[in-house]
Amino acid sequence: MDDTTDLVQGMRQAARYIHSFWQQTVVLAIPGELVQQGLLPTLAQDIALLKAVGIRVVLVHGIGPQVEEQLALRNAKSEFHNGIRITDAIALECVKEVAGENCLEIEAAFSQGLANTPMANATVRVLSGNLLTAQPLGIIDGIDYQYTGVVRKIDTKMIRAMLDANAVVLLSPLGCSPTGETFNLTLENVAQFAAAALSAQKLIFLTEQQNLCDSEGQIQNEWVMQELRELTSHHPLFSFAAPSIAALKGGVERVHFVPFNQDGALLIELLTQRGSGIMVTEHQLDRLRRATIDDVGSLLTLIEPLETEGILVKRSRQLIEQEIEYFTVIEHDGILLGCAALYPFADEKMGEMACLTVLPDSRNQGEAKRLLHHIENRARQMGIQQLFVLTTRTAHWFIKRGFRVATIEELPQDRKRMYNWQRKSQVLIRQLN
Repeated sequence: MDDTTDLVQGMRQAARYIHSFWQQTVVLAIPGELVQQGLLPTLAQDIALLKAVGIRVVLVHGIGPQVEEQLALRNAKSEFHNGIRITDAIALECVKEVAGENCLEIEAAFSQGLANTPMANATVRVLSGNLLTAQPLGIIDGIDYQYTGVVRKIDTKMIRAMLDANAVVLLSPLGCSPTGETFNLTLENVAQFAAAALSAQKLIFLTEQQNLCDSEGQIQNEWVMQELRELTSHHPLFSFAAPSIAALKGGVERVHFVPFNQDGALLIELLTQRGSGIMVTEHQLDRLRRATIDDVGSLLTLIEPLETEGILVKRSRQLIEQEIEYFTVIEHDGILLGCAALYPFADEKMGEMACLTVLPDSRNQGEAKRLLHHIENRARQMGIQQLFVLTTRTAHWFIKRGFRVATIEELPQDRKRMYNWQRKSQVLIRQLN
């Protein structure tokens, strides 16, 4: 497969996400570490590409490591409580200075226009201003946070006008109160508040590479809000848990944690099914369900490549419509990832599992195994005692999962009469307990 073919296939796979995200708002939170490591130019190129496909971007930048550098130059040091900086007068001066410098660096990154780079012919305007109103965090647990604040309100009308003008809106972790005081805000607080206020489709935190594991220690890239609540305080993503949950409860559809030190991770997360980071939703996205007549078109798209290869028997649209009640599908965020059918033979208490199909990107993620288990459970509920499959290519996969090699004579009478002697499919049977 040459580079051109890869490009075409990649663009086709990304198309459904591009259509889905058209004119949707994404709030992107970038930490000061990303700026410190010189990764802004590459990020600006990726954001320019996202804007080119119609995504509206609000950028929130952090300044943590830069503030520490400025404090060190002044022989000063901040104190933290519960992971939040206690901002005294010296720290506030550092915050103001660093925030301005970071804003200029971000604007410079989006001003690139060199030929033979992704920024060629891209005109990306970055707009900012006094868009946040802040209030003091106050005294908590006897700790006076001084000039550390939280967002009180956000000028959503102005931000939407900027987005309508096709600009990237830049928000700094600084806000002023109605009395004219300036407060240091956390990156997480600004991003969460902005995402909820703007009804953003996604809130994305760019972070160091992190993994979340399930109870069995397996890496799990999709989590629901309740699982995020259960993170312990020593987990690197713990500080993001509360703002992420607040964003989801505030109407944001998805929260993502994307590694900023992986090239192209933002594009991979948004424009591919597999993604590159961790996604958190309020409710589970995957679901196994019975197919409906509305799924016929997607089922045809799913199974046609395997029919072309001769792995599956050709099924017409009319046949699938007639047999739709036998099909089960796995749906993920509105996209069918896989399917399988169960045909019962009541007299012999046997059932045939057919048309087990999973999208290529999902074949190593356990979806086929989930479908098999679901079909087995469904068969048991129907009183089926033996499940059989006919296959030309995947016998080993089924044998590993408890099927045994059988003969054609062991098939139900009606199925024996329909056996395709030209295909010479292998018969495998599993006893259901």
